[in-house]
Amino acid sequence: MTVAENFIRYALKIGALELIPEGRKLASGRISPYFFNSGLFNTGESLSKLAEYYASAVRNPSCTDVIFGSADKGIPIAATVTTAMWDNYKVNMGFAFNRKEEKDHGEKGILVGHPLAGKTVCIVDDVITTGTSSAKAVKIIRANGGIPISCVIAFDRQERGTDGYLSAVQEFQRNYKIPVHSVATLADLIAALEKDVQSKTSAIPNGKDIFKKILLYRDKYGVK
Repeated sequence: MTVAENFIRYALKIGALELIPEGRKLASGRISPYFFNSGLFNTGESLSKLAEYYASAVRNPSCTDVIFGSADKGIPIAATVTTAMWDNYKVNMGFAFNRKEEKDHGEKGILVGHPLAGKTVCIVDDVITTGTSSAKAVKIIRANGGIPISCVIAFDRQERGTDGYLSAVQEFQRNYKIPVHSVATLADLIAALEKDVQSKTSAIPNGKDIFKKILLYRDKYGVK
């Protein structure tokens, strides 16, 4: 089983990846038959597993100095991924994150953690839907002398934005010239569900029905 399929099946098991026959309304206004919520990786075990999945998706770890998490969901991800990189690969990275609001007392500023000046940085986030938080991260990193070289997300919906034919991930890569790597994608979800439907061993209620709905959704909104 690939890392992507393993991640998909674990996310389904804990409910972080939810299959919804009746659909759920997204911020875009679209009604999606599936929904990913990284906030449901909310135990020691699940967060540890999530960090290991992220660590496996970090490219050229020996060339990366700092893992940076965007406030809010990126903060625990950055901290645990840094730990996973040391535990699994013995790569000693720094980690840093931004506050939502700049602090004007104590240590002050908007950054917490490892200094960024002159350092190569990998951004971690849960998903890129509009690209707003990841774009803000790039600006903060560059403003503090860091060099953003990559971005890792948990799940790529591979879905067009409301304008044009590029996904939010593709737009981010085009605008900032920074590659985005994901632990898993919509294509990986479809492949896992298709395997279950064909083998008739799916533990998912109405698996064939939800599989068809996801395919229809991909055909309508998906990107290549």
